[in-house]
Amino acid sequence: MLSDKQSLILCGVLTAGIFVTGILNILDNFVVLTVLTIVFLVIIGNLLYVQGQEKEDTPKDQE
Repeated sequence: MLSDKQSLILCGVLTAGIFVTGILNILDNFVVLTVLTIVFLVIIGNLLYVQGQEKEDTPKDQE
């Protein structure tokens, strides 16, 4: 799904977004919360997808 570099960039965007919107006091805005939540869910979804792929790739003998 996402490469390692893309995942790191998304984590940085999420961290910077939370920091900047918190400083500007617009973290309570619905649009800002929606965008940050979507970025967070993409990161978590990618994590779960990669974990599932690793389990499918391992042979049954090594589990």
